[in-house]
Amino acid sequence: MTSTFADADELLAALRELDYIADDDLATVVYLATALDRPLLLEGPAGVGKTELAKALAQASGRRLVRLQCYEGLDDNRALYEWDYAKQLLHVQMLRDRITETTAHITDIDEASRYLAGRDFGLYSEAFLSVRPLLESVLSPDPVVLLVDEVDRTEESMEALLLEVLAEKQVTIPEIGTFTARSMPWVLLTSNDTRELSPALKRRCLHFHLGYPSAEREREIVTARAPEVEPGLAGDVVELARRLRQLPLRKSPSISEVIDAARAAAVIQGDDPALAARTHRFLMAALLKYTSDVDLAVAALADTVSEPVVPSPVPERVSVAERPANTSASVFNSRGKGRG
Repeated sequence: MTSTFADADELLAALRELDYIADDDLATVVYLATALDRPLLLEGPAGVGKTELAKALAQASGRRLVRLQCYEGLDDNRALYEWDYAKQLLHVQMLRDRITETTAHITDIDEASRYLAGRDFGLYSEAFLSVRPLLESVLSPDPVVLLVDEVDRTEESMEALLLEVLAEKQVTIPEIGTFTARSMPWVLLTSNDTRELSPALKRRCLHFHLGYPSAEREREIVTARAPEVEPGLAGDVVELARRLRQLPLRKSPSISEVIDAARAAAVIQGDDPALAARTHRFLMAALLKYTSDVDLAVAALADTVSEPVVPSPVPERVSVAERPANTSASVFNSRGKGRG
């Protein structure tokens, strides 16, 4: 059974019950999109929870999620519909004997052609449609959540196909006619900001830019999704991710990668406290996915490690190369001591 939300607070609470930790602004915009039946365009970097929001919204409302994953080269056959030619051919073969019998009295080929052209053999009907996500959301008798994921990965021509669905909640099939939505879908579109979307598409949507969460909210997300990680350790990993995102990386750590890193830190330190000094190396495997990013992070974060104070009459300069290649060693060394 599907449900709606009385206000933004009710929506926020429903999402939090599913461990999707949204802030008030996001919950309010999502609520407005559902209350006004307007598509919602979520833009922002990859890995901040745009797709997860659609999944959580579908689950919280009791609606089925219909997902269109966009990619370069996506066309209407994969987004809207295509004809099931195998079924059409089988249908024609079954009618062949009847067609031969019906046209047996016609001796002129042109007349036979005109006769057949004027007949409706039912080849172009809903029964022979292979339904794709956009048409599926329109034809569904029960309301759904339609997710158009990473719409910025398609060409601009694909955006034109979306306009009719977004604005009128309908799909036009030339051979049949126009299908109007049998139930009102909630539509969410996501974009990773890889290209600018057309004004026509944006005009039909509510808009919200979803960025990386605050440190406090990200700690809450990590502890909700990985309850086995103690809050202090989760906070340390979140702080490391925050520092990494300030660097000019090819790919900044996503929220899901921060959760993986927190779990990795908990597993490593829980099994063997002696590994605590090397925890940062394993965290890099979860947080960063390019060698160049790892090298940049190691060099940049090593510069922030404070030098040990050693009494000496002659100040000694320690180069970066001579320091331990650290990212968060200062954070985790203290946590490793005394753990059993």
